[in-house]
Amino acid sequence: MNFFKYLKDQWLLIFAWVGFVFLTAFIMWLTPGFQMNWRNIGYLALIEGVFFSLFLAYHYYYKRRWWQKLQVGEEESSIQNYLTGARTHEEQLQQDFINQIIREHQVHMQKIVAAQEDQKDYIDSWVHEIKVPLAASQLLLHAVEFDIPDEKYMQLENELGKIDGYVEQVLYVARLDNFSKDYLIEETQLKKVIQPIMRSNANYFIQKKLRYQVVGEDQRVLTDGKWIGFIFQQLLSNAIKYTPENGEILILLDQSAKGVTLAVKDNGIGIPKEDLRRIFDKGFTGQNGRFSEMHATGLGLYLAQNLAQQLGVTLTAESTVGVGTTMTLFFPYVSYYQEQR
Repeated sequence: MNFFKYLKDQWLLIFAWVGFVFLTAFIMWLTPGFQMNWRNIGYLALIEGVFFSLFLAYHYYYKRRWWQKLQVGEEESSIQNYLTGARTHEEQLQQDFINQIIREHQVHMQKIVAAQEDQKDYIDSWVHEIKVPLAASQLLLHAVEFDIPDEKYMQLENELGKIDGYVEQVLYVARLDNFSKDYLIEETQLKKVIQPIMRSNANYFIQKKLRYQVVGEDQRVLTDGKWIGFIFQQLLSNAIKYTPENGEILILLDQSAKGVTLAVKDNGIGIPKEDLRRIFDKGFTGQNGRFSEMHATGLGLYLAQNLAQQLGVTLTAESTVGVGTTMTLFFPYVSYYQEQR
């Protein structure tokens, strides 16, 4: 709080002082035999004003130290630390009140953290449990492969693949908060990440009669292959979902002076301009997600962007309605790493 705001808060005290000056002058005027001298009254008011100003300055300095302590507490996020140093009864009341709020906050935070941990443990357990019947279903499907029409077999396999993909999304959402404990940065060949994912999506390409091509030489980047693979899967899934039959998807690898790019380019329906800036928002599905037959969750691109940021990778999107969409991952060079290479 600055001095002018302090004076504004002390308006009642200042008004009382002005009244006291007038009262003094009035009493002097009523005193019998006293010769009213405006100069003497002016001197008296000046002296009282000086002492009153010194009092206000000292009081402001005294209170400011308490206010600064409160402000430092805010800057240091000391909601976990109790307030100390009260020197007056007023400050003690404020300190007790704030400390009571801190205690209640800590109790609530402990309950929230415990609930989040329980939820995360449950999700982790559920994901691993659900993978067992999923794997069993895939084995059973392979066992009856020659007993059902190829088209039905492919549809069933695709649906199981979608379920598995959604389960993976749930698992990665649960791991976002503990990302720093579950990654390994190492030199990674991008084609080694891309190729297994392309093979696992082969049925989707066949079903929609899509063509794909990997363009460019293999590139090495410093990143976590598992997380980048998950990000790439989200981008590829979107490209497959919104590309019509007989369409084409290009995987573009390139290198520049600043870094390496990995792009997924399709000739699908494209993203409306008004939706483009929001596609990475959590839960946002846009016009395409609402009106297409493929119901969108709004999680895939949100997860991809979130994970990319934590890996130090830039994820951007370019799109034209009716022409297609390009999702680009940019891996900037790390100067020390490049010098060592």
